[in-house]
Amino acid sequence: MSSVPKVKLSGGLEICRVLNGMWQVSGAHGAVNKTKAVEAMQAYVDAGLTTFDMADIYGPAEEIYGLFNSQLNSGGASPALQGLTKFVPRPGPMERKVVEKALQRSMSRMKVDTLDCVQFHWWDYRDKRYLEALGHLSDLQQEGVIRELALTNFDTQRLEEITSKGICISSNQVQYSLIDQRPAAKMEKFCVANNIKLLTYGTLAGGLLSERYLGKAEPNSRAELNTASLSKYKNMIDSWGGWTLFQDLLVALETIAKRHECSVASVATRYVLDRPAVGGVIIGCRFGVAGAGQYISDSLHSCSPDLRLTAEDHAAIEAVTRRSRDLMALIGDCGDEYRS
Repeated sequence: MSSVPKVKLSGGLEICRVLNGMWQVSGAHGAVNKTKAVEAMQAYVDAGLTTFDMADIYGPAEEIYGLFNSQLNSGGASPALQGLTKFVPRPGPMERKVVEKALQRSMSRMKVDTLDCVQFHWWDYRDKRYLEALGHLSDLQQEGVIRELALTNFDTQRLEEITSKGICISSNQVQYSLIDQRPAAKMEKFCVANNIKLLTYGTLAGGLLSERYLGKAEPNSRAELNTASLSKYKNMIDSWGGWTLFQDLLVALETIAKRHECSVASVATRYVLDRPAVGGVIIGCRFGVAGAGQYISDSLHSCSPDLRLTAEDHAAIEAVTRRSRDLMALIGDCGDEYRS
């Protein structure tokens, strides 16, 4: 098993710096075969990539994890898994019994007695019951139901508000990539000062940040943008600066990749891994989806100490990204795109 670098969250949980993302089993990336999904997970664990990121709203993600987890445990000596899930409630009452019921459902699906990490998402800041929910989650953490209490897609203002109430937050999951660098504007500084890690998604723009799209005509049809990821991140590229500027970025990344004998994806991932406050990057894995490839070697290369981006590499990237639009001004802080 490879030596994948780890990071320790504030509650003591050690996770891989590259996490296996399970949003892509939610149904928006093709039909999922649960049996094949469980089989596909083994290769990642064998490679040392033992941390899985999922959510209560990602279709069968928690159930697939539970099936794999119980299968692994029944096989005798096996590496420990880390299962990070999310609590994404619909707006409504947030009494303790509501929160407890949601966590019990996740534990049942994931076949665990304690949740390694619960990442809380809230749709509407005008509804202040997110503070009530987080209060209950914090109590349940003290009682040992949760190891790490974390957030998903919260902005810096709300992160400051929550921590000022004495609620200890381990991480915040946000979009962060060469395209979307909004976390660098405000959030990184606050997170570094308060020992909060950023877990990032969208770092490969749903696969658009790869050689596959270098020199290609702009994809616009539903047939070309045939997954939720491709559609979502193509819209982000449009906001950032458009396809022509994106091609300039891919050219720069390919040059850097050749210099380091790795892929464009590895360079794009390494760039974000090196940012202040970033604990880990979530790379989507289409477990059990027909035609899905495995990109384990890219993930391993991206977090290897052998890959070190130089000042020359950074200058080449910045020569392109400085010509882009300011997404902080255009969209707002991290997660604001979900609340516009």
